[in-house]
Amino acid sequence: MKNIKLITDGSCDLSQKIIEDSKVEIVDVMVSFGENNYSTRTDITISQFYDMMKDHKELPKTSCPSPNQFLEAFDCEEENIIVICLTSKLSGIYNSAVLAKNMYEEENGNKKRIEIIDSATGSIGQALLVSKVANMIDEDKTMDEIVDTIEKLKHEVVFYGALHTLENAIKGGRVNAIAGKIIGALNLKAIIHITDGIVKPMDKARGEKNSINKVIDYIKNNVHKTSGTKLAIGHANCIEKALKIKEILEKHHSFEEIHIMEVGPSMGVYTSEGAILTAVI
Repeated sequence: MKNIKLITDGSCDLSQKIIEDSKVEIVDVMVSFGENNYSTRTDITISQFYDMMKDHKELPKTSCPSPNQFLEAFDCEEENIIVICLTSKLSGIYNSAVLAKNMYEEENGNKKRIEIIDSATGSIGQALLVSKVANMIDEDKTMDEIVDTIEKLKHEVVFYGALHTLENAIKGGRVNAIAGKIIGALNLKAIIHITDGIVKPMDKARGEKNSINKVIDYIKNNVHKTSGTKLAIGHANCIEKALKIKEILEKHHSFEEIHIMEVGPSMGVYTSEGAILTAVI
């Protein structure tokens, strides 16, 4: 069923290959440093974003795409549209897309079938779901088959990461500044687990090498919980870490696809520079 348009939002950290292969349209997210607003796709690069974030005492803010942005994306030749959104537990993007769908249908009736999917994940996990939808479109699957598969698969995403620093957690007031400095002095890295749409700290490791090894072990021990065909590695301006993890994991498991992505502003504002994320479906 090739008559399907695929849409996602700018919080989805996609590799260039997925963007080109899937022909996905990305509804932009804005990031604000004080009174200055930037498109995360056209105004600043990801490396510029991390440089700017280091120079600001306060955390930048990201803003949801408006319903009108989604409405513009719905104005297309295709009669069927699938939208994969950042988890609704972290953002209002999903609600904005649903509102746009309702506005479109009030104006146009049932001219198009529009399915808005809450990905229950984000960043590279969301990217893997986008890639899966694109594959199913190429395989000529029906809308019902695609939606049913993604609604099931989104709960099977295996997603772990390691934070290099708690700098942004301190800026955001989530970690006491003194406690954060003590943790930094001890060289402790937070291990996070993204599940059911929520980012949860679930372990710690001393030093960068140990934190990366822990993430690798968590992926190895949990890859059987999903199909295990697609691996995504996200890095917050630290490509060397991503390549190292790729080298180790591809020896452990036979993945059909491996994607390396840059962690953009929507997730990067919380992870800080140097974070590494790993996801499998």
